[in-house]
Amino acid sequence: MTELPESTVLASDYFHTYSVVGLLAVIGVLFVAVAFGAGRLLRPVVPTPEKLLTYECGVDPVGEGWAHTQVRYYVYAFLYVIFAVDSIFLFPWATVFAAPGYGATTLVEMFIFLGFLTVGLLYAWKKGVLEWT
Repeated sequence: MTELPESTVLASDYFHTYSVVGLLAVIGVLFVAVAFGAGRLLRPVVPTPEKLLTYECGVDPVGEGWAHTQVRYYVYAFLYVIFAVDSIFLFPWATVFAAPGYGATTLVEMFIFLGFLTVGLLYAWKKGVLEWT
């Protein structure tokens, strides 16, 4: 009986793992497609003028559909996202920082990252974005 070389066995195991992932992805896509198809086939379709009306928060629309929004609110949201990403970055950084041989490298990476955040915050402060009027 002929034995397969070790590299062939390893490649077979490697691609078997990906075939399982691919099969699960196909099953997931089929599940979603069947759910949407069943919803489309089973739902009642009775269009009325009320159903075709633009609707938000239970209030019928009055006036134009265009509303002015202060850009300041978007900037505050953007600054929040920046600092949320910073706080999320701190957890893996702290675990790698404790590992032997990575202390100096991760410390430099963190200071570079904090430098980018500081430059962004200083820019927003200089532009007067952080002043609430």
